[in-house]
Amino acid sequence: MSHIVLFEERHVRRAWNPVEEKWYFALVDVIAILTGSPNPQVCWRVLKKRLRDEGNQTVTNCNALKLTASDGKQRLTDVADSEQLLRLIQSIPSPKAEPFKLWLARVGSERLAEIQNPEVAARRMREIYGQRTSKPSPSARPKPSAPPNRKSADSLPLANAVAALLP
Repeated sequence: MSHIVLFEERHVRRAWNPVEEKWYFALVDVIAILTGSPNPQVCWRVLKKRLRDEGNQTVTNCNALKLTASDGKQRLTDVADSEQLLRLIQSIPSPKAEPFKLWLARVGSERLAEIQNPEVAARRMREIYGQRTSKPSPSARPKPSAPPNRKSADSLPLANAVAALLP
């Protein structure tokens, strides 16, 4: 997760879908961060066309929601859920996206190793559990809370957004 830290200062607009119980993230915001482009809308249009021409269904499955733009107005914005977002990030041609792509490949490789050999998964869980200094009492555990401001668009640092996507 250390590769994601370099995105912490930037924000990604998001919206909660209470029916599907998942977050949707503004693709233009993610592209702005990963490409550094002064005009991420153009980058997204070009990427979307290229992916459609290649027959990539991820673009077809993206939704559009009204999110608050920088001028304060609600504008229809292309959004993606976590799975779609992770797939699209892999298609972004940018050096800034490379650490994230390497991280995705490493995590995918680790999960495949765990599927092939369940002992690897058990060992990883023991390591994670062993890193905890003490087991909190049930009363000390934080109570689950609803995501903030579910009904409206919200701003979230990309590192936190990506962390929220991960199992």
